[in-house]
Amino acid sequence: MANSIDVREVSAGYGSVQVLDRISLSVNDAETVALLGTNGNGKSTLMKCIMGIVVPSSGRITAVIEGVEHELIGRAPEDIVELGISLVPEGRRLFPRLSVEENLLLGAYRAAARHALDGNLDFCYATFPVLAARRKQLAGSLSGGEQQMLTLARALMTEPRILLIDEPSVGLSPLLVIHTIDKIRELKERRQLTVLMAEQNFQQAIRIADRGYVIVHGRMAYEGRSRDELADNELVRKLYLGM
Repeated sequence: MANSIDVREVSAGYGSVQVLDRISLSVNDAETVALLGTNGNGKSTLMKCIMGIVVPSSGRITAVIEGVEHELIGRAPEDIVELGISLVPEGRRLFPRLSVEENLLLGAYRAAARHALDGNLDFCYATFPVLAARRKQLAGSLSGGEQQMLTLARALMTEPRILLIDEPSVGLSPLLVIHTIDKIRELKERRQLTVLMAEQNFQQAIRIADRGYVIVHGRMAYEGRSRDELADNELVRKLYLGM
């Protein structure tokens, strides 16, 4: 059944500081949509609005999960996760003093995930063999690339239908960025996920995105209906390609 997100005219901020100004976007079933923008333009705030961490001052956010529409504004983050939406946060946000496996098990707290725990754990270890080899190692002792793998795997343990990924390339070497983006594509295809990925690495993002948006100073500056449209846009060339 269909799984999608629709954001309409959302404004949000922190106290008196407005970060998002009437943002609209959509992510259709089984799409990977890139949300492009440099640091400080509101990408993470929009992700937090979808997850219920930040409450918008206006607008509407709806999600269709398994064909059923849900209004997200006003729901607690744990209720949104329970619906089948999971966030891979910027900065990883692992529990550094817990083991790899303990971090993974914490991802499986929603009812649907508990029923599929053993299968999902096996899937994560098969997808990220390095995590299997380090399952008893403290998460805080992993390399940056290994921690990013663990963060992705922990999100998969929630048995999501919609996956939000915030800045997966931050802090990684160019080679690890390529590996991480390739893994996101693989996971999306194997688990039939709907993916919204916030990213400032344009070249890597469009390798796997079906289409995308560019956010500038909290406003939606451009919508590319395909990766070719994104690459050919004058604003994108100016911001990301130095042209």
